[in-house]
Amino acid sequence: MSVYDLVIDNASYIVTCNSNNEILHNYSIAINGCEIAAIAPAGQLEGKKRFDATGKAITPGLINTHTHLAMSLLRGWAEGVDLQGFLEKVWAAEGAIMDGPTAQLGTELGALESLLGGTTTALDMYLFPDSAHKGAVKVGLRHISGPIFFDFPGLDGMEWGSRIDFARRWPSILKEIGGPYVPTYLMPHATYTCSPEHLREIAELSQEIGANIHIHASENSKENDDVASKYGKTPTEILLETTLLDRHTIYGHGVKLSASDISHMAEKKSSVAHCPGSNLKLASGIADVMNYRKANVNVALGTDGCSSSNDLDMWVVMRLAALLISQTQGPEKLNASEIFRMATIDGAKAVGMENQIGSIESGKCADLIAIDLKAAHLIPIHDLFAQLIFAAGRSDVSDVWVDGEHVIAGRKSTKVDFDDLAARVQNRISTLGANGS
Repeated sequence: MSVYDLVIDNASYIVTCNSNNEILHNYSIAINGCEIAAIAPAGQLEGKKRFDATGKAITPGLINTHTHLAMSLLRGWAEGVDLQGFLEKVWAAEGAIMDGPTAQLGTELGALESLLGGTTTALDMYLFPDSAHKGAVKVGLRHISGPIFFDFPGLDGMEWGSRIDFARRWPSILKEIGGPYVPTYLMPHATYTCSPEHLREIAELSQEIGANIHIHASENSKENDDVASKYGKTPTEILLETTLLDRHTIYGHGVKLSASDISHMAEKKSSVAHCPGSNLKLASGIADVMNYRKANVNVALGTDGCSSSNDLDMWVVMRLAALLISQTQGPEKLNASEIFRMATIDGAKAVGMENQIGSIESGKCADLIAIDLKAAHLIPIHDLFAQLIFAAGRSDVSDVWVDGEHVIAGRKSTKVDFDDLAARVQNRISTLGANGS
């Protein structure tokens, strides 16, 4: 009998999120290195180490497909505003404190919050992506970052040529920093901050270095109106004409998409990162995700950043996504298992990693979370997916593995000291009130 590095044994439930959406009862998972090596009935696998999952559900790690982790430092800074008002307030605060070390610190905080809540992978758009990546890797998150693009220098002070040069070096920078495998991404901020000429240049560069694309698109009606006023097109039409949509592309938000936009996205196999919490808080609108899915546009889930949604809680995002479908389409259209798949395997598909993460299957990366079911709000269980979507929360996540590494054990990080991190965060933001007001 093979002896594995680790056996997660006696799981009450294993939520596979595989093609058959199987739920296994009283099963075990064997891990060798960073991979799932075997799945078998409890008691049949031998391991050098053993984790007793009695009374727990083991699921794939959650995948946050649109966030800005460093902005955890600005939680609660921009309240009572719409998207445009939010951008004005936040950009001013960022200008006061943000630099590479600060982005690293904020990302470390955001990555820790994410992992404690069961998120194992995050697609993170922010300035200073190399610094941000270092912060996330330190905590143990599978962190997908990439160079961000604006027509103007921005808070990082980078001119266009420097952005292109940095982006061309990004694959080697990723390799140097290390951490769990992630695909290469380029991240133009939006069609209202990047000209069609520059977007076309990004498309050419993405082809050159084999990069995927992440971009804000059609977040609200005003954005669409502003882009139409300037270019006479929708953001999607601009992305189509500049050939960016020919790359593996994921939209941040995608709230206000026309029928033709949806058709183009389906043809190009693009995805939407649905951020219901942020969209509702900023009054951006309600994305018609059921219509997107009907048109074969892949829909995943995201939190956005803490400065707009106030937290990185993917459990709240799942619940909001479900409730919005029930409200707008009728409760008969709500399928809790589909919502959970949006946060797992559909998220993996969105970021281009469906062959590595997003489901519990032999040969895939061991990105797993343990959910403690021994709680008053989680019994009895009649429908496990309904329980996960409508009753479970981040405080129920007891343990987290990323690439086979036990990064959260007994609800505490194995990688960083929280008290030290909290002190460093408080010290850095202490000047914000004076400088950012």
